[in-house]
Amino acid sequence: MEQKKYKIGIVGFGGMGNWHRETLETIEGISVAGIYDIDEERVRYAKECGVHSYQSLEELLQDPQIDLVLIATPNDLHKPIAIQAMQSGKHVVSEKPVTLSSADLQEMIDVAKKTKRLFTVHQNRRWDEDFLTIQKIYQEQRLGEVFRIESRVHGSRGIPGDWRQEKAHGGGMVLDWGVHLLDQILLMMGTVKLKKVYATVTNVTNQMVDDGFTAILRFETGLEVLVEVGTSNFISLPRWYILGQNGSAIIEDWDLRGRIVRASGKNEKDVVPVRTAAGLTKTMAPRREDTIFTEELPKVKSDIRDFYRNVIKVMDGTEEPKVRLPEVMRVMRLMEAVFESAKRHEVISFE
Repeated sequence: MEQKKYKIGIVGFGGMGNWHRETLETIEGISVAGIYDIDEERVRYAKECGVHSYQSLEELLQDPQIDLVLIATPNDLHKPIAIQAMQSGKHVVSEKPVTLSSADLQEMIDVAKKTKRLFTVHQNRRWDEDFLTIQKIYQEQRLGEVFRIESRVHGSRGIPGDWRQEKAHGGGMVLDWGVHLLDQILLMMGTVKLKKVYATVTNVTNQMVDDGFTAILRFETGLEVLVEVGTSNFISLPRWYILGQNGSAIIEDWDLRGRIVRASGKNEKDVVPVRTAAGLTKTMAPRREDTIFTEELPKVKSDIRDFYRNVIKVMDGTEEPKVRLPEVMRVMRLMEAVFESAKRHEVISFE
């Protein structure tokens, strides 16, 4: 039996919309039927790429050959377009963040249930190799019991000068990058309950929306996770830093520069103190080389196209979505808790 070939319509043909087009061109079983964008320059670019451009959203949604709609517009438009698309009989993939509040998301979920359409979110950084490598280290308990994880993304250019600077459009770093980092942590923790959230936000270069944030998450096991996004950091801290009873691991960047350092099991006696400017210390003295060993990261390879391969199989009826709506809702609620904690300057109970 020949596999069905699905057609996708892209709503919003900016940087991410075009990224999806380029990616979809390399995936079997799906192709781009056309795009819709209100920007004439992007419409011209689509024509240069040989891509059909619809005159209106309604025209795109009324095209019977389109099975799936990708929404890559500013964040505040995801909800109305997704609902209209599902009510028109189309499956929907929304860019992240899926919308601006858990109440809005619930409305979208209700429509998906009523129309029996696939509705999922492009949480693409679940396929980042740095994340998958850290997840492997954590799940395989390579450091013993992990008691702290730090996840950071740092830049030094502020927020891009577009709609991402505007609150009405869902701008700010919690919704832009936080949605990725928080999703990664919750995915890694699985069913472990998140008990407490404490967060602060920064407004260094932008007073309308957060241009950075720090969130401390305390899970029921006692594990503490620090998640941080900064856009005024001229010296970036490591992408990942994970501490366990028997060792530590670090990933410096997306190129997976890093290492694991673990205790060898040899008892360290006669610690030689290190001399500081103000005296000696044994507590902070480095370990002897024979009591530790360094190993390479267990690098995990991935393919971002697996997201769409899963979407195709879901439409075929042979797989469940890899990005599930209860997971998306949990992340949305966590982002709301981050905003609430930062506003109230209080620790927020979560689960």
